[in-house]
Amino acid sequence: MYRLLILNAVFLALFGCTNVPTLPQATPRASLTVDVNNYQYLIGPGDVLTIFVWRNPEISGQFIVRPDGKVTTSLVEDIDVAGKTPTLLAREIEEHLSVFINSPRVTVSVNNFSGPLSEQVRVIGEATNPSAVNYTEHMTLLDLMIAVGGLTEFADGNSAKLVRVIDGKYTSFEVEIDDLIKDGDIRKNVDMLPGDIIIIPEAWF
Repeated sequence: MYRLLILNAVFLALFGCTNVPTLPQATPRASLTVDVNNYQYLIGPGDVLTIFVWRNPEISGQFIVRPDGKVTTSLVEDIDVAGKTPTLLAREIEEHLSVFINSPRVTVSVNNFSGPLSEQVRVIGEATNPSAVNYTEHMTLLDLMIAVGGLTEFADGNSAKLVRVIDGKYTSFEVEIDDLIKDGDIRKNVDMLPGDIIIIPEAWF
């Protein structure tokens, strides 16, 4: 009961929001025809980066992005990396290193993904493992529910809400997770976006 009251308080706090009754279904996609150009991963605190400088192994290595969104390398201190793509970061590091190295060539890869908070999707309430999940390209509600282990036995999945920022305002959508998971009604699957919040209330018994 206390959990339900807390969830309702969170729900009401978010609802200076507009209530929109319907949300577009997830877009069906064949696994081999996904357009990989739509979404680019952004680096965030906690990510582990491999920075490789061609012909300069002594300044290459793995670096953890600090909570302030920066990393320190052998030649360049406090590089601001959060919110950038690996390719953009590689070009910026090349610019920094050009002071010390003639025509440096740098590649950046991400080995452990956290991403910036703005890119994460959050699930609160009656999920088995309520948590923030890193957004991945073409993520759907079903993918998200698998990531958090589904619903608890106390969940009212068909009364769940999806809160999304649209034009600078919180907007609430109804999502029917029980129908999606328990009944296999794939029509209830919807596409997720970075920053989405799913609120799953407790059922009234």
